[in-house]
Amino acid sequence: MPKDQDCQQCGRCCEKWGWGQDGIPGDLVPWIANDRADILQHVSIRFADGKWANGAELSASDLPAISKIRYWVGPGGRMLDHCPFLLKGDDGKAWCRIHDTKPAVCVGFAPWTDIWHDYALDCPACRGTTP
Repeated sequence: MPKDQDCQQCGRCCEKWGWGQDGIPGDLVPWIANDRADILQHVSIRFADGKWANGAELSASDLPAISKIRYWVGPGGRMLDHCPFLLKGDDGKAWCRIHDTKPAVCVGFAPWTDIWHDYALDCPACRGTTP
């Protein structure tokens, strides 16, 4: 299958893998700079000293002290079992509400590539290939 396979926007990968992922500090930089509290409130941060914080409490000066970033959390810091930014349209297509600034783990995921080949989620873009 070609490396540039087109996503069919079924949302299966986001439903299966769009939550409980680790993040990188680089993801946080534009969110902090652009006051994206709507995104940061769903991020859990652990600092090098072992303390945890919600991403909405961060400033750019905190970035060097981060040891772990987890996506996605709800009120009170409890891990969610879904991506809070996945939207399913009436037409059955899935949309990322933060597409223009989504984290690297989401940007880099393509289930049809040699790296992933995630046939278990029955990705329509993977059909016609063999595991």
